[in-house]
Amino acid sequence: MNCKKGLITLLFCSLVFLAKAQEKIALLEVGEGWAKNSVNAVIFRKNSLVSYKNYQFIAYYDADAFVVLGKRKQGKSTWELQKTNFKGNASDAHNSISIMIDGDGFLHLSWDHHNNALRYAVSKAPFSLMMGEKQSMTGRTESNVTYPEFYRLPNGNLLFFYRNGASGKGNLVMNQYDLKTKKWSMVQENLIDGEGQRNAYWQACLDSQGTIHLSWVWRESADVASNHDMAYARSKDGGKTWENSKGVAYQLPITAQNAEYACKIPQKSELINQTSMVADAEGNPYIATYWRPANESVPQYHVIYLANQQWQVSNLGFRKTPFSLSGVGTKRIPISRPQILAWSSKKNTLSAMLIFRDAERGDKVSTAITTDLSKGNWQIKDISETSVGSWEPTYDTELWQNKGDLHLFVEKVDQADGEGKVNIPAQKVQVLTWKAVKKIKTKEQNK
Repeated sequence: MNCKKGLITLLFCSLVFLAKAQEKIALLEVGEGWAKNSVNAVIFRKNSLVSYKNYQFIAYYDADAFVVLGKRKQGKSTWELQKTNFKGNASDAHNSISIMIDGDGFLHLSWDHHNNALRYAVSKAPFSLMMGEKQSMTGRTESNVTYPEFYRLPNGNLLFFYRNGASGKGNLVMNQYDLKTKKWSMVQENLIDGEGQRNAYWQACLDSQGTIHLSWVWRESADVASNHDMAYARSKDGGKTWENSKGVAYQLPITAQNAEYACKIPQKSELINQTSMVADAEGNPYIATYWRPANESVPQYHVIYLANQQWQVSNLGFRKTPFSLSGVGTKRIPISRPQILAWSSKKNTLSAMLIFRDAERGDKVSTAITTDLSKGNWQIKDISETSVGSWEPTYDTELWQNKGDLHLFVEKVDQADGEGKVNIPAQKVQVLTWKAVKKIKTKEQNK
């Protein structure tokens, strides 16, 4: 093939893809949110947005650090907003807000946690923004909570994950909410045990069969440079029992000694914690993260995935700028942690999308898409026109699972290194909507 002609064809196909994608992308304005750090836009919010039946809900801190809740009818652009009486220490970027809707339509809210007592409330009625008083869940192991995350099971019950303890010496706790009794029970008080020497920073997902997939990196101290390895476990009975990828049962709690390792990654590899994972229709897990490969200077995005019962690693390899990841607190990092989505595009192939932000690309909302994960050939595109600062991606997981539409929480935020805050005014909270992502074709499919 003539090289010049081939280059022109590639460029044309890429532009066609981008044009078709942009036709399906829109921004919905919600309100104004706290932007002095990244607390509204950290990746471990589960969830910032959530849909159920005909409604979508959102939560964020306003300029005065009060929790604001919102809802809209699907297909409508206007939001009903409710400023709550709940206030958080928004100056600490760990203290994110997480929400979920249970199978009866009640909104569950948890906010403002970094090694402190549980803060949790439920709406007074289904699909209501009016919240009840702050309450306990189980009354056990609730005095030292960090990283609250909700997940909805296929039967409408909820799961709630959180860390009990501190960075470098914490354990993973798991509760379940029962629709019939409207009560929480503790499923695991110490699912992953740091044994007083380390803690697990996890990411989780539920597949279409209700299997819980869990992966994590270990951290040996408060210093992020001590992150290492990627471990894996799954549960097919709502979290009561756990097994590795080959179906071998774990003796609980899971420790550094008995964990299955999907990928061994040394300390001081610029390995980030708390990223994202997803599972395909067959229940195979895919984990997105970043680290610096051995004997290289630039941290790269990677996808760790299970194929034919073997763990594989795909290095996207497109980044060019080195950086060092070390120290304590919330770091100011030139790239965001990545979200991953995956879907079957054609027989025996899997399409995947990473959503991220990178200073190399002007800190815009960016995507990397491949129509065949086994082959790579990632196509990198920006889907926002302006910078989003220190933003990290979170999305409406329920809407994605049910309709294949991608709705991202977007707000331009800033983050001082080592936890501090930046003196900037409140910024617009928006929802970026991208319809029918699973049907969009890349240049490989257009050939």
